[in-house]
Amino acid sequence: MKKGELLEGIVTRVDYPGKGVVETPEGICIVKNVLPGQHVRLRVSKKRRGKAEGVLQEVVEKAPAERPAPCPHFGACGGCLYLNLPFEEELSLKKSQVERLLQDAMQEASRLSGVPADQLDVSEWFEGILASPREYDYRNKMEYTFGDEYKDGPLALGMHKRGGFYDIVTVDGCRITDPDFSLILRTTLDYFQQTVFSQAAPVVKEGGRLPFYHRLRHTGYLRHLLVRKAAFTGEILVDLITTTQQQPDLTGFMESILELEKKGLLRGTIAGILHTNNDSLADIVADQGTEILYGKDYFTEELLGLRFKVTPFSFFQTNSHGAEVLYDTARRYLSEGNMTGKDKGIVYDLYSGTGTIAQLMAPAARKVIGVEIVEEAVEAAKVNAKRNGLTNCEFIAGDVLKVIDTIGEKPDTIILDPPRDGIHPKALSRILSFGVENILYISCKPTSLARDLPAFVAAGYRPVRGVCVDQFPWTSSVETVVLLSRVDMEKG
Repeated sequence: MKKGELLEGIVTRVDYPGKGVVETPEGICIVKNVLPGQHVRLRVSKKRRGKAEGVLQEVVEKAPAERPAPCPHFGACGGCLYLNLPFEEELSLKKSQVERLLQDAMQEASRLSGVPADQLDVSEWFEGILASPREYDYRNKMEYTFGDEYKDGPLALGMHKRGGFYDIVTVDGCRITDPDFSLILRTTLDYFQQTVFSQAAPVVKEGGRLPFYHRLRHTGYLRHLLVRKAAFTGEILVDLITTTQQQPDLTGFMESILELEKKGLLRGTIAGILHTNNDSLADIVADQGTEILYGKDYFTEELLGLRFKVTPFSFFQTNSHGAEVLYDTARRYLSEGNMTGKDKGIVYDLYSGTGTIAQLMAPAARKVIGVEIVEEAVEAAKVNAKRNGLTNCEFIAGDVLKVIDTIGEKPDTIILDPPRDGIHPKALSRILSFGVENILYISCKPTSLARDLPAFVAAGYRPVRGVCVDQFPWTSSVETVVLLSRVDMEKG
């Protein structure tokens, strides 16, 4: 097997996050954007230390379970990976991916800790996968990017093209977002494609039409469009993110969005239209100052009987219907782990976001203390707790690593819901030092969970229950919940 060589083989499995294992006569090659059972042609792109990677050239023969994808953008857009599988097959694939990661993690845990492998048997505690109540139209947040369809092509607004960094696919037929998102996307794009801004300075090309931000030259105006919608209340937040290189009048943009509601074209209602400045060199959605063009700068969502204020940049689960499954599972795991009733102690909710989990757990605890680094989210969490009549919740803004040693009340139970990269090793060490009876670990990146689990086992914890929740149907992502309990040290 040599770099640049053209090979054929069968995809024997797909590991998280979408890494296809292809068996060829020349050896194993890892290839993205494939499905188990496909016969593919690939070109070897890298070979190092006996491992090879390749780029898909052609699907010679489809997988037995494969179907036509019900989306016009599938294959071009980089969002969905498994949309050409039946839903049950997609669930089975994700379940097997996480199960393999957990098995590898427990083998490593056994090696490092000396705990016999049969005491860490994944089949004894892993409960499979729970489906999202909605297969389609489930996303409540999208960050669209302005760009061009191809170099020097027309203005586009949508997602990055699969395998690319510059070309943008206008995804106004997306199947995983609410139809209101597509309507707002198309309306925004049409407005900026067609409108001439006489006040725009300096004068831009195409007779005064505003340019998109060029990520290499760091020039231009239009950067992103953020759309958020509450699945249960129907409130919509629209935020246009631009540079400060020009100062056009955005009244017309605001009116074009409001017109959709006036004409009865939207299923939901506009809660607010915002304009955010972002001069960051990085290609990210950053808040360097936000003004309200219309309405308010937040929307309200309801989950499991509680109401939550959600601001533009605060963390909130992107699938509200799936979030109810996720949080109900988390609550049930802790309830069955001796967390029922009042006066059951202090609960730390670390990486607490807008305080969703903290407030759901509050009735079963003496006090819940949430720690979150995003100050905007912390303020929203305080408002949410007050709205829901919860008086035993406290929220602290700061880095978990720096904050937990300053909290006077020590925890009896810890809930972890870290960002995708998982828990900082120093923070993990400090968390484990509390020695609480139960730790609930919620992870949106199973590889981060698998990396951290051996440390829990070495510290005297054992996984007792775990499950996947398909929060992101058709994409490569999946959420995982694991309850870990401390071993009775007297029994060993």
